Amino acid sequence: SSGINAEWPLRPGGNECNDEMLYRAFAKYPSVQKVRVVRDKRSNKTKGYGFVSFSDANDYIKAMREVNGKYIGNRPCKLRKSTWKDRQLSVVKKKNSEKKKLGLKI
Repeated sequence: SSGINAEWPLRPGGNECNDEMLYRAFAKYPSVQKVRVVRDKRSNKTKGYGFVSFSDANDYIKAMREVNGKYIGNRPCKLRKSTWKDRQLSVVKKKNSEKKKLGLKI
């Protein structure tokens, strides 16, 4: 599965985007599997980005070409390939290394 990290600039009053709006922006691609607008856990306000995952790489490529720069809500969307898997692995390795230094079980 391929992922897109969909970002839009954070500005005051730009908190209207939700999962449904993000889904609608990518709904024409049949292989969309999951969409998620990232929110602050305490305030529930958007952090200004979200994730969209596809099961078909061709839909991913089309979406990168067709949706990049389009408006989602009242903000233009800037797309790039998600590095979530790479980031996850490096974060896990770093945390495990820190736990070892402290003598904690991994």
